[in-house]
This record gives sequence, C-alpha cells and structure tokens, in this order.
Amino acid sequence: MERAFLARPGLAVAPDLLGCVLRHTTPEGTVAVRLTEVEAYQGSEDPGSHAFRGPTPRNEVMFGPAGHLYVYFTYGMHFCANVVCDVEGTATAVLLRGGEVIQGAPLAATRRLSARSPRDYARGPARLVSALGLGRSDNGADLCSSSSATQLLPAADAVDPSSVRTGPRVGVSGPGGDGVSFPWRFWLDGEATVSPYRPHVPKRRK
Repeated sequence: MERAFLARPGLAVAPDLLGCVLRHTTPEGTVAVRLTEVEAYQGSEDPGSHAFRGPTPRNEVMFGPAGHLYVYFTYGMHFCANVVCDVEGTATAVLLRGGEVIQGAPLAATRRLSARSPRDYARGPARLVSALGLGRSDNGADLCSSSSATQLLPAADAVDPSSVRTGPRVGVSGPGGDGVSFPWRFWLDGEATVSPYRPHVPKRRK
C-alpha cells in the first residue's frame, strides 16, 4: 500500500479501506483478511477517539505518520487494531472492525476455537486481531513496508461504491456515539462477516 493513500483524512480513507487486505505473518504462518467493516476516528475533533484529549503513552502511535498500526488493549481482555491516517500530529485512525479470512483459514481457526463458522473468524475487531495473531508487540508496525510482517494490501477488485453503507459506530459512549453527528462506521452491504450493530450500554451501578 502506498503511504500517500493513507495520508488523508480518516473519513476519506475509511470507506476506501473496504476490500483491502491486512496480512500478518508469524512463525506459525500467514493469515490475511479482506476488510468488510471499519470505523473512522478523527483525533481531537472526535469525542469518541482515544486521542480526543491529546497524546498519552497509550495513543502515541496515532500521532505519528500515516501507515502504521495502532494496537490497543481494551476491556482487560482484547486487542483491537487501527490504521493510522492523515498527516503526522492529527491522531486520525481507522478501526478495523471485521473482515473475511482469505488466506490461512486453518491457522485462523486454531486461534478462534469458539467461532461457530468461518464467517466468525474475523467478525468483530477483537476477533479480527485474534485471527491474524496480532498483539501488543505489533503496535507501531509499518503497514507500508515490504519487509514488515504486517502489511496492508490494495483491494484485488474494485468495490462498488453503491455497496458501501454508513451508520453509527459500535459501542461508542457519549457524544461520539451519536449516529447523526458521527455516522462514521462503514461496511459492505450483504457481507456475512460484518458484525451486528450494538449501541453502547452504560453499566449500572449496584
């Protein structure tokens, strides 16, 4: 993937990532996922972004140059992955929410033993990361380098723009979860690997 393709605002990059492929190679083998669902996050302009309040040790990769992978740990149990976009310092990123495993399905299956079918190997951001075998050590990986173990590849076939759908982001609380102001989730219509929409539900204190 050319870095210039990613060095654009996240809202422009996000729908263009649909159909692209994220490929990760480990000593176990290679798994590749064709992206079918993503979400855009716009840094200091976005109350739903990790970078809304500025840089921290956790989100520093988001403030770097485009084309790197931002991996974070959430809910004390899962990793999620984002593609950093736009110019350095903007902290714009696109969360990779779901996709279809197109290479290395047997290996992905061993990493996703709870999956009911192949469609569930990478259906959801934590599942996608698990199927690919990504983790904390992959934070900051250069997706545009030919020598990187993790690479972002252009779509093999052009995506029909009429098949792209938009809507509210999944599980985002507060103003950033407003689907009218932030319809920044993008997915391919009719794809079985797109995750179901679930609004954020605050935990009730007992």
